Amino acid sequence: MLLEICASNYQSAVNAQEAGAHRVELCSELAVGGITPSYGLLKKVMEELTIPVMVLIRPRSGNFVYSDADFDIMKKDIQLCKELGCAGIVSGILKDDFRVDLESTQALVELAKPMNFTFHRAFDQVSNPEEAIQQLAEIGVSRILTSGQHSSAMEGIENLRRYQLIASDSLMILPGGGINDANCSVFTGRTGTREVKKGFKEIHASAAAVVTQTTKTLVPMNSAKLLQENLTVISNTDQIKAILKNSTHED
Repeated sequence: MLLEICASNYQSAVNAQEAGAHRVELCSELAVGGITPSYGLLKKVMEELTIPVMVLIRPRSGNFVYSDADFDIMKKDIQLCKELGCAGIVSGILKDDFRVDLESTQALVELAKPMNFTFHRAFDQVSNPEEAIQQLAEIGVSRILTSGQHSSAMEGIENLRRYQLIASDSLMILPGGGINDANCSVFTGRTGTREVKKGFKEIHASAAAVVTQTTKTLVPMNSAKLLQENLTVISNTDQIKAILKNSTHED
């Protein structure tokens, strides 16, 4: 069983390697489901880790329907990962009707080569997962990271098993979402010493523990009202113009 650890900072990546994890998925900002890590973080991790590093390519939080500008940013980030010698890319694009954007996703798959390509948990939003599995296999996706279209992989376990049967040997189903030491045996195919189902070849976990910072912040920086799945925060041109107008003083 291969264990991939989702690492959202440098120390998490180092801890994953030291603990014996087989692979890292590097990202930032777990609170919003992960976004593309910074260049500095990526380069530092690539310089110091010896286990394979997969990189999440997600230019912003929110949905997985991207503008042309978003798409261009994703391509530039993939090219950077290729130059740094990363093992693979974790990404994917949807259409606004919750189907996979096959044309755009295939362009990312081709650009990423020879790195392998994991279609990330955007899969948990697709309207027809069975069809999507076959389509993603046809365009060269190596694996699908999914919680079985539930909030956790445990809740989605039956879907995950069904997806694995559909995928067969065409690609790998990578269960992720709430997997920990207490439930991981369900995904290996064994509970205790009794085999219950054919297991998955790989699992994905964050193994995250909350560490309280010793230095308190004087002013809160988090904005709870913005941490919603259907929100994207964009600077408003009218507000910018109004600020400029109202802050300009004639002598």
